[in-house]
Amino acid sequence: MATPAHLNALRAFEASARHASFSAAARELNVTPAAVGQLVKTLEDWLGTPLFHRASSGKARLILTARAERALPDIRAGLDSLATGVEILRETDERQVLTVTVSPAFAAKWLLPRIERFHHAWPELDLRLDTQHRPLDLAAHGIDAGIRYGAGHWPGLLATRLMEEEVYPVCAPALLENGGPLIHPGDLAGKVLIHDLSMQGHRDFPTWQAWLTKAGVPQVNNGRGMQINNSAAILQAAIDGHGIALARSVMVHDDIKAGRLVRLFPSFRHASPLAYHVVCRPECAALPRFTAFRDWLLDEVAS
Repeated sequence: MATPAHLNALRAFEASARHASFSAAARELNVTPAAVGQLVKTLEDWLGTPLFHRASSGKARLILTARAERALPDIRAGLDSLATGVEILRETDERQVLTVTVSPAFAAKWLLPRIERFHHAWPELDLRLDTQHRPLDLAAHGIDAGIRYGAGHWPGLLATRLMEEEVYPVCAPALLENGGPLIHPGDLAGKVLIHDLSMQGHRDFPTWQAWLTKAGVPQVNNGRGMQINNSAAILQAAIDGHGIALARSVMVHDDIKAGRLVRLFPSFRHASPLAYHVVCRPECAALPRFTAFRDWLLDEVAS
């Protein structure tokens, strides 16, 4: 199985299994669907067993056999390890590229304001940021590391906790001056609230309804206001005086420190059940460029 032909067949099998489609696998591998199908058939002939149940109609045209489903995780891990090994061989001693996926909001509000210190500490590393609203498949996109917000469990990834945080309302100083004092959470009644939809549907993601209930004022109508699917844009809307945002402390820290926003009801504390983590594929955990980035993040958090 060490021949290039078999390696290509394994790649075709893994991509076809991930997409449940020869056509989608072909687009990823930059070959024709017929070529993918032939590679998979060659692998099946060599093994003497089918890898897929093929359907002529329906949404799922390719369904893994039970044996193929059991073998797929090890094959996928092996291909990932091969790709990492080849990448190490291609690295030069002069410069390396570290690819990190991160949400646009976290990049804008936390990472980029601090990134110059990373460049100063690791001048031989070039950082390439991939900013996406949705989490990317690190293996499929060849990404070294990611920063994710959640409970800390992502299948196939190693996660190191970076930061926990609180959740609290914030607004522009001018809004307090012109709209009257906000002393008690019940004073939010009738105010324009700004809602964060960036992780809509996640069970534990902080919402206005959850915060108001925890604050003991569930009767406050939280249906009014703006709805935005970008956490950085939400804070900007609050800075511009368009309403009151439910902010996450990590994202809003610099804006409060600079006086662009004011924390409301500071005596009431509400911790988020979610936290920020740096994640990687297991085969990337020992890469020097990843450990350099992870350790720098931990140092930044500690400071």
